Formats: sequence, structure tokens, C-alpha cells
Amino acid sequence: MTAVGFDEPGGPEVLYAGEHAVPVPGPGEVLVKVAFAGVNRPDVVQRQGKYPPPPGASPLPGLEISGTVVALGEGVRAPAIGERVCALVAGGGYAQYCKARADQCLPVPANLALDEAAALPETLFTVWHNVFERGYAREGDTLLVHGGTSGIGSMATMLGKLFGLTVIVTCGSPEKCARAREIGADHAIDYKASDFVEEVARITGGRGVDIVLDMVAGDYVKRNLKCLAMDGRHVTIAVQGGIKAEVNMAVVMSRRYTLTGSTLRSRSDTFKALLAQEIIANVWPLVLSGELRPVMDRSFALADAARAHAHMEDGGHVGKIVLEA
Repeated sequence: MTAVGFDEPGGPEVLYAGEHAVPVPGPGEVLVKVAFAGVNRPDVVQRQGKYPPPPGASPLPGLEISGTVVALGEGVRAPAIGERVCALVAGGGYAQYCKARADQCLPVPANLALDEAAALPETLFTVWHNVFERGYAREGDTLLVHGGTSGIGSMATMLGKLFGLTVIVTCGSPEKCARAREIGADHAIDYKASDFVEEVARITGGRGVDIVLDMVAGDYVKRNLKCLAMDGRHVTIAVQGGIKAEVNMAVVMSRRYTLTGSTLRSRSDTFKALLAQEIIANVWPLVLSGELRPVMDRSFALADAARAHAHMEDGGHVGKIVLEA
């Protein structure tokens, strides 16, 4: 089969398509003939040599796929051969065939295109766990999301609105702010033109937000905490701005803040299976009804993965980028 990988870390140009053996599904796994694979920021960081795959995972990039089940491992009764699925995978998605845990597969309904299906698992698993489970989001809360037009940002916006949240996002241009509002954000702040801390205070009448979904970390953490209301929750899911932050713990205590965060790829299969069940129960009905669809940016051929990575790193995309296998 054709798959995309790299020999040494570097820029997008290190990615190349080559021939690899078709993986064999083990116990509890299925083999998927991949239609599309999602492109995510962790793929870029892995390619740069800063995010190695967990033990036992495929060294090939790609954390989410869609396609058709073509073989079953021992003990698997569902999904069935021939069923369309999308799945969270620990690696290996940039390929014509990919193994997936059967209990991390989501059924793709007839009214959902396979390119859209490939754009769902990583963002859904990430947003549901971090906003609604770690961030304890509930109807009436206000959520601040950095990177409002990214795949994660757009999904956080749409899920937030569907579950009764007020959503404030930050973006890097007036055009992206306009797109974020089209996606559903109640307010979009151009962080290059104004101070998002001051804007959040203005928008919320000085109260602040209940949850910050932070993909920047670094110096942003101190500013994020200034945006939080009493009992606010700060959830970090990426560290694009740096791994260290200065925090006034006296403020954290006096305002009863919760500082948390998580990564997804290294979590256990048991955890991911439970999370898949939560998504099927709470979110998948919105997919089935057509109320929830990912925001799509562009599709590239699998062999053009380097171009897809360059496009992501340029920062001009809105929504999800996928590769067609």
C-alpha cells in the first residue's frame, strides 16, 4: 500500500509517499480501507520531531481516518466488514489502509460525506473531553476559544452553541473573525488589533468567562487567567506558545480557578473507548440529524501531504484539512 511518512524530522518537504505492508488487525482491531485522513497540528509537531508516537503506535502520521472496514481482528463483532466508519487512531492514518480499535470507530451515516467524516474524530474527542468533561461546561456558561477558525476552534464553537454556551473566539484577522461569526461564534476578537483581555472584559461586562480553551500556553496563560470569572476553568490542550507559564497562585486560590489540560494520543485504549461511547451517546445524534458538520477547508491527495502541511503552517486555513487516499 501507499503511505506517507518521513525518515528525519524537518519541514513539510521531509514527507514522502512510499510502499508499506498492509497492516494486519490484531485482537479488538479492524482494518479500514482509508478514504480520507484528517490533518492535525500534532501531525506537524510529530514531523518536526517534537511529538513522538507513543509506544506501540505506528510511526506514520495521521490520527483520524474515514473509510470502509475490510477485515476484522480476533473478537470483533462490530463494526462489520463493509461498514463505513470514521475512527480515532494513534498513528498510521496517512495511508491507504490503517488499523483502528473497533471501540474507537464511529459509524458514518449515509448523509455524511467521507471527507467530512475524517474531519470529526480528533476534534470531537478533544473538544468533548476538554470542554465538557475537564472544563465542566454547562448550559449558560461562557467559553473563550483561541484559534477560533482552526479545526478545534470551529468544533468548539459549534458544539458550544449546540449545548447552550456563549462562545467568544480570538482570530488573527478581520476576515477570520467574520468567518468565525459565520461558524457560530457570538463574538470574535482580532487579537492583532486589540487586547483580548480588555475585549473579554468589555463583552462580559467585567464578569469574565467560565472556561478558556487554550491552545497557546506560554505567556498567554497569565492573560487567560485575567479573562476568567470566579470559579473559572482553564484548559490547555496545546503549547504552541511555549511549555512554561508564570502563574500567580494566590489569584488561583482566591478566585477558585481550576487549571487543567490533557493530551489525547497517549491516553489508554480503555479511556478512548469510553470517550467514544460518550460521543456516540451525546454528540452523534447531532451528526445523524445534520445539525453538526465540520467546517472544511481543503482536500489534498495523499501524495501531496507535504503541501497540506505547508498549508496548515501558513495559518490561512479555516476549518479542517484532509488527505484523500
